[in-house]
Amino acid sequence: MTQLRIADAAELLGVSDDTVRRMVESKRLAAHPDDSGRLVVAGAQVAALAQELARPAHVGPVADESARNRMRGLVTAVTKDKVMAQVELQCGPFRVVSLMSREAVDDLGLEVGSVAVASIKSTNVVIGVPQ
Repeated sequence: MTQLRIADAAELLGVSDDTVRRMVESKRLAAHPDDSGRLVVAGAQVAALAQELARPAHVGPVADESARNRMRGLVTAVTKDKVMAQVELQCGPFRVVSLMSREAVDDLGLEVGSVAVASIKSTNVVIGVPQ
C-alpha cells in the first residue's frame, strides 16, 4: 500500500501542507507515523480525495458525440499561423492544449478569456511514474 508524506500529499492535491494537516486533524484523512516517525497518509485515500476535489464545472448540454471526457475552462492562449492554431485552456487545475485549424478557431471566435469546452477522446494515453 502506497504511503505519502504530508508534503507529498499536499503537492498532489494542490493544497498547502497545513491544509493536509487540518484534514488529518478533522479526520477527513487518516494518518499515522511511518517507520521513521514521519506522518503519512494512504495513497488510495489521497487519490479519492483528489477526485472529490477535482469535480469539474458543469458543461451543460452538448450535441451527441462519442467523446465522453469533457472539461469546461477558459482560453488562456491562442497562437495562430496561416493554417493551424494552438489553443490553451485552463480547466480547473488542468491545462489542456489543442491543435486545430485556424479556420476552426476563427469560426468558434476563440480568444483569450473565452469560455470553451474541451472534449477529449484518445486511443493512446501514456502514463509514467516519477523516479
